[in-house]
Amino acid sequence: MLELTKKILVKVSFDAKLFQKELHKALKWIQDAEEVKKFQEWCIVEFGTKYPIIIKQAFELAAVKN
Repeated sequence: MLELTKKILVKVSFDAKLFQKELHKALKWIQDAEEVKKFQEWCIVEFGTKYPIIIKQAFELAAVKN
């Protein structure tokens, strides 16, 4: 499922709102802390220059909820 999410994020990365929506959706179902960390690292590598604020806020919000 994580690999599918990565593919979706790549496909919607042209639009900030869609990217943010899909990122939040992905973070709702990822439960394992280690998996979240790896996913965060991947997001930063792939999209860190394009959407640093969206990524930071999404993972901070996910950390608060968990």
